Amino acid sequence: MAVVCAFLIWGLLPLYLKPMSSVPALQIMSHRLLWCCAFVMSWLAWRGQLGNVRAALSDRATLLRLFLTALLISCNWIVYVWGVNSGHVLETSLGYFINPLVNVLLGVLLLKERLNRPQWTAVAFAFLGVAWLTFQTGKLPWIALSLALSFGLYGLIRKVVKVDAIAGLGAETLLIAPFAAIYLAWLEIAGAGAFGNTTLTIDIMLFAGGLVTAIPLALFAFGARLIPYSTVGLIQYIGPTMQLFLGIFLYHEPFTQTRAIGFAMIWMALVIYAGDGLIRARRKPVPVAPPQADDALSVK
Repeated sequence: MAVVCAFLIWGLLPLYLKPMSSVPALQIMSHRLLWCCAFVMSWLAWRGQLGNVRAALSDRATLLRLFLTALLISCNWIVYVWGVNSGHVLETSLGYFINPLVNVLLGVLLLKERLNRPQWTAVAFAFLGVAWLTFQTGKLPWIALSLALSFGLYGLIRKVVKVDAIAGLGAETLLIAPFAAIYLAWLEIAGAGAFGNTTLTIDIMLFAGGLVTAIPLALFAFGARLIPYSTVGLIQYIGPTMQLFLGIFLYHEPFTQTRAIGFAMIWMALVIYAGDGLIRARRKPVPVAPPQADDALSVK
């Protein structure tokens, strides 16, 4: 139930972001980063786990990797915020639909992993879907590809960082928080900051960005330890599916026949990929294991 709640929160994220459409995406991301850092570090301090963050940052190789993942997740967040508040909720949902397949492709290109025939078929369908959308619209679906690629690379690097999800997020936000704080302070001095200069509702929502980021992460990290990870892999599609429905039925973004065909190809890829994973899991059951740190932020 905790994992489902996490993906429900991530799926409803456009409802949180849309009311702040008057605030520039970089400001929203900076507040989200700063308040998330404050909330996570307070949580770790309360649980007596700040030592995990110190240990991660004391190792030079780990620090460099976490700084890189912090940059990647920051880029992911700002593209997502901009996409939602610019009327591209459907394309942001597409990014998280294709993210698992981008992870597979990165594994082949960078880790020299081998795919079986169903997995190659799934990748081919996803490629055809993106190619179709590009050909028909005359431009790459860059929001979707940026989200999928940035989070795919984020997950790939986090695989080699030996730190759990919460402590890892704390370390990442701690590394970037000073830059966010300086930027926000500069905006306030220049009179261009939204915090304290618009409405109380906006102020509360900017502050709540830390909770919106950290709470579903904590739910995911807790729940994913209790159920088979193959189940988590299927549950993750709750998020982009909800975003898709919000884009169509609440925000009335055009879901043309052209777009429907492209989405259908990608959904077919996901069906093949998920089906193959379930078949292989049944043939060789795997024990329930703690989630990898890179999987803790699978939907924004």
